[in-house]
Amino acid sequence: MTDTARVLPLRRPPIRRSTLVRSSADHTFRVFVDTIGTWWPLQPYSAGKERVDEVTVEPRVDGRVFETWHDGTEVEWGRLLAWEPPHRLVMSWTPTPAPTEVELTFAALAPALTRVTVEHRGWESLSEEQLARDCATPGGYVGGGFTRGWTTILGRLTAAVEQTTPEEHR
Repeated sequence: MTDTARVLPLRRPPIRRSTLVRSSADHTFRVFVDTIGTWWPLQPYSAGKERVDEVTVEPRVDGRVFETWHDGTEVEWGRLLAWEPPHRLVMSWTPTPAPTEVELTFAALAPALTRVTVEHRGWESLSEEQLARDCATPGGYVGGGFTRGWTTILGRLTAAVEQTTPEEHR
């Protein structure tokens, strides 16, 4: 087989979504981490749905991101691979059939304007069947379910940040 005849696997591009938030990067990051359980749309974007009491981000490398149910059950969403407040966090993402990775960046564009970007990557570890399987939003990776999901989640974050003041998180 010649080099030109070699077949390379198709790259599965990451999902990228972003939003602008009228707040500082520090405040936006802190709302994401400290109050994720109040603004994250648990219906349908959690394992426990109506059973979830809280969502916790353990603020350190290898810290867990997990939900806790009314009965004390804990379901891990992933672990922090990078922790750089207030600019960036990277976590493994285990709600997918095989672990993927989520990176969130918080870029200050002005004193009270932040671009939040999510990049969900690592789709190469999933089979074609897994990529097409419904996630919390119908369609999975192939059908745009994850793209729609991250758009919804970023919208909820934006609303939560803009409804609070930095003083509420001190």
